[in-house]
Amino acid sequence: MKIIRWVLGRIILLLNFILAPKKLKRDAALQQKIDQETKHLQLYQFAACPFCVKVRRTMRKNALDIKLVDAKQPANRALLIEQGGKGTVPCLRIEEDNKITWMYESSDIITYLEKRFA
Repeated sequence: MKIIRWVLGRIILLLNFILAPKKLKRDAALQQKIDQETKHLQLYQFAACPFCVKVRRTMRKNALDIKLVDAKQPANRALLIEQGGKGTVPCLRIEEDNKITWMYESSDIITYLEKRFA
């Protein structure tokens, strides 16, 4: 099962590389403003997770510079479980007004990003 999962993960990564969406072109000032806003966001993810790939494609399409955190690393996974409540990925950590929100589910994350930044 591990071998099948590994092979499928590599196929997903290859297809994502080949079919990567083009980045949105914005005015430099607007892009800089958006980059400042995305400094408060972190995406906890696995590289080959299809749902994480879906969120990363949306980030690329909308030219969002969100920090990616590898949830396979023990310290990151422990933080995700401790503060977020569960170890599921993708998970978007949103820091606003000294309040931290953990958003799970790829479709919810995509909807949030598109409403906020598109």
